[in-house]
Amino acid sequence: MRFIDINLRGAGQVMFMNNPLTGLLILIAIFVGAIDASMTQVAIGAVVGLVIGTATAIVLGVDDASLKQGLFGFSPLLTGAAIPTFVANKPMTWVYLDIGAAVTTVVTLAIGNIFKTWGVPALTFPFVLTTWFLLLGAYQLYRIHNRSLGPAGLPAFATAATAHVDMSASYVVTSMLRGVSQVFLIGNWVSGIIILIALAVNSRWASALAAAGTIVATLLALAFGANGSSINAGLYGFSAVLTAVALGCVFYQPSAGVLLYALIGTVFTLFVQAALNTALAPVGIPTLTAPFVLVTWLFLLPKRDFTPTPHHERTSGGVMSHSPDASA
Repeated sequence: MRFIDINLRGAGQVMFMNNPLTGLLILIAIFVGAIDASMTQVAIGAVVGLVIGTATAIVLGVDDASLKQGLFGFSPLLTGAAIPTFVANKPMTWVYLDIGAAVTTVVTLAIGNIFKTWGVPALTFPFVLTTWFLLLGAYQLYRIHNRSLGPAGLPAFATAATAHVDMSASYVVTSMLRGVSQVFLIGNWVSGIIILIALAVNSRWASALAAAGTIVATLLALAFGANGSSINAGLYGFSAVLTAVALGCVFYQPSAGVLLYALIGTVFTLFVQAALNTALAPVGIPTLTAPFVLVTWLFLLPKRDFTPTPHHERTSGGVMSHSPDASA
C-alpha cells in the first residue's frame, strides 16, 4: 500500500500535487484520453514509467521524504507516456521505455544536485532531457520505429492558411481543455476536465490557475495567428498551464503581485513555445515541457520578495520539494 501511495503521489506531482487521490484521477484521465485515441499503449507506458521510476529510486536509496512525496515518479511517468506516443508500438519499444524510465530517475538526482546550488527545482527537465536523447536515438535504431517523429526539416513560416481556425465557442473551449490534457501527451478535452477536477481535490488555486493558463495561452495563440491545428490539439496550452500553476500558487503564495508575475510568465511561455518549435524542427523532436521549464527557472531565479509556500523553504536530497498545501 505504501508503494501504491507513493506512485499515486508521483502521478499527482506532474501537476505539483502531493495527493494520491489527485494522482488516481490523473491516471484515469490519461486512460480515458488514450483509449479514446486508440492509443492505450500511451496510458500503459505512463504507468510502467511511473512504477519503474519509483522502484529505481527505492533501489538507489534516495531520501525517504522525497520518495514519499512522489518526487521520483512524475518525470518517469512522462517519459513512459512520451515513448509510445512518438515511437511505434514494437517489442523493443518497451525495453527502450523501461531503460528510459530508470535513467530518468538517475537524471532527476543529477539535475537536482546541480540546481540546488541556485535554489531552483529540477521540474520536468529530467523527463525532457532523457526523452530528447531517446527520441533522437530512435532515428538511428532500426528496431525502434518512429511513429510520429519528423521528418526533420527547416521550419516553415506561418501563413494565413496555417493560422486559419474555426472560431466557434466549442472549438475554442475544447482547444483550451486539450491544453490541460496535453501536459500528459493526451489530446482529449474530457481528460482535461478530469485533470482540472483532480487538481481541485488538492488545491482550488491550482485548478483555477491551470484553467487560466490554458485560456490565456489559447487566446494569445489565436490572436497572434499560431498554427490552427496545433492550437486545436492543445499544443500551445500545456506548458502555459504548468507555468501558471508553478508561479501562481506552488512556489509562491497567491497574492495580487504573484498572480501578475505568473500571468507575465504564462504569456512568455507561449512565445518560448513558438521559439522552441522553430529551433527543434531541424532535428525533428518535440518541445515537450521545455518551455515551461525554461520560463519557470527564469522567473524563480530573480528571487523576488514574494512569500514562498511553506513546503518550498527547503530542498530534500537535491530535489526541491513541490508539494503545495495551497487549497483554498
